[in-house]
Amino acid sequence: MAFDELTEELALRAAQGDQAALNGLLRKIEPDVLRHAARFLPCRQDAEEACQDALLQVARNIHRFEGRSRFSTWLHVVVANSARSTYRSLKRRSVEQAGELPQQRPDPRRTSVIAGSRVDILDAMEDLEARKPDLIQALVLRDVSQLEYAEIAEQLKLPLGTVKSRIHEARRQVRQTLGESYT
Repeated sequence: MAFDELTEELALRAAQGDQAALNGLLRKIEPDVLRHAARFLPCRQDAEEACQDALLQVARNIHRFEGRSRFSTWLHVVVANSARSTYRSLKRRSVEQAGELPQQRPDPRRTSVIAGSRVDILDAMEDLEARKPDLIQALVLRDVSQLEYAEIAEQLKLPLGTVKSRIHEARRQVRQTLGESYT
């Protein structure tokens, strides 16, 4: 999600309390937020749910955007967190409705290879977050949001070497969780 200067200006004005700027900003970023959420979630309805959650989070927390980094970088974090939260919620609802643990792997007769892979990766990322929460954010910003290492370091307020190390270790751990079928 790379935005033009008008979007960045709307974000700054919204952060300062301009309601009209916030409304314009939300309308302008919605298609990009939906596309980005769809990178995480295999079903369109799930991505739409994550998109709405992300837009709500932007509206509630825009005052926290300080303008030290680009708005698009700040938004990447919001969308990634919303998509992962939506996934956890959907998984929890599935368990509650089924009354038992869901299958580890999706049924290939009902799920596309691409969507199934995303579900496996989301499961592996959820496992990593539970075990090593300091690694997951850097991994998501790099491999899902496709931010540059320097942008990630700036967003996380970490040295560049630490960011690279965390991403490397997170990838290793995710590969280990996914097993041989993903190497």
